[in-house]
Amino acid sequence: MLGLEHDFRIVDTRATLDPDESSVATHGRDISPERLEREMLQAGIVRAVASPGQRAAGRSYLRANNAVARLSIDRPFVAFARLNGPRDPGTGPVSAVRNLRAERDDHHTRPDDVEQYSYDDRFHGFTLAPHVDGLPNEDVLERLEDADLPLFVHAGREFPPEAVETELLGYDLPVVLGSFGGYPLDADMMNETLDLLDEHDRAYVDTSAVRYREVLERGVLEHPDRVLFGSGAPDVHPNVGVMEVLTLDVSEDLMARVLAKNPARLVPALAEGADV
Repeated sequence: MLGLEHDFRIVDTRATLDPDESSVATHGRDISPERLEREMLQAGIVRAVASPGQRAAGRSYLRANNAVARLSIDRPFVAFARLNGPRDPGTGPVSAVRNLRAERDDHHTRPDDVEQYSYDDRFHGFTLAPHVDGLPNEDVLERLEDADLPLFVHAGREFPPEAVETELLGYDLPVVLGSFGGYPLDADMMNETLDLLDEHDRAYVDTSAVRYREVLERGVLEHPDRVLFGSGAPDVHPNVGVMEVLTLDVSEDLMARVLAKNPARLVPALAEGADV
């Protein structure tokens, strides 16, 4: 795929690095850090948040997180630590009953893990995919609040906006809902997420896999400071995500905010000249 030509500085808040055979087997893909970096450069992306792909059930993310941090050295990646937990992210009565008995296992994230990641200058935030990794316990979420680093959440039909609001938005920390909170391709849910931004000052969204021009334009026009570019690479070639933003009917100033200014304000390591 040919490289894109544009005059914008672009940073990416949604990329996945599969650092080992377990992650590759879980996802069924094998994208090397070199290839991911090359695809980013083709799209004109100068820096990207990277976190591990899904681990097999019962496996800790500790080694995968450390591997991503190691692979990010001397590459244009900003490492985020992926978290997990024992609680069921569902909103129904069955999930509520399960959570009464939820006990943390050895492979689940603990408060001390969050503290260690927070003070380790290799990591600049956290990612959470509740529908596959579960929700952390309250003591972990409280430690995340103390750390005050951005938490990027894989939200969607299995962890909808109302669940995000109930479980996460009550904590005083920046929370970024991936795919406008409506993955896969649920426009109504994406619009519900944008409504949440009116009520929660520290809620943000990223553009990965939104695909709906009207929804993207609504988000950028109504919340110009809280929409962040995310490609969803390597599941999607980053060129695709970049083109979706560049073809929106919004001003160049708003595009520049989405593509670089907003992400860099939330994640300083993405800023131009940042030492990572």
